[in-house]
Amino acid sequence: MDLTLLPLRRYADFRGRSQRKEYWSFVLFEWMLLLPLVAVFVALGSDARKLLDDPFTFQGGAGDMVHALGLLVVAALLIPSLAVQVRRLHDQDRTHWWLLLAIVPFGQFPLLALMCFDGTPGSNRFGPDSKRRDTVHRQDWRDAPADVSRVVQRPTLGD
Repeated sequence: MDLTLLPLRRYADFRGRSQRKEYWSFVLFEWMLLLPLVAVFVALGSDARKLLDDPFTFQGGAGDMVHALGLLVVAALLIPSLAVQVRRLHDQDRTHWWLLLAIVPFGQFPLLALMCFDGTPGSNRFGPDSKRRDTVHRQDWRDAPADVSRVVQRPTLGD
């Protein structure tokens, strides 16, 4: 749950790096908020064609209230969603300009694929490794203590 809400705590922080787990947890959180709203909207029999023609015209009624609530949720989650996507690209040593793929037809698919790739091990120009693999071999990073500088080396038999 901590990683799910981390993008909300880092609301408009476009600096640094984010792990895949943080990104995908937040995407799941967004879908868990929006899908019930869509289901209620459809269950109330709201006219989707009217909504596509003019999404900001309200006729009154429960369907329009759910629609307004959905617009508020999307507006509230827009900036944290963009911020976590930028930080996810930073984790792969890519700039935020890659987000422009989303406005190109079918550009969302390569962008979605980029969100699946692992970040660059070690520090990059956007900050330290989000998985803390800087000072530890790539195979051993999960076993590393949180503060690697405090590790005491044991003497070997040859000393």
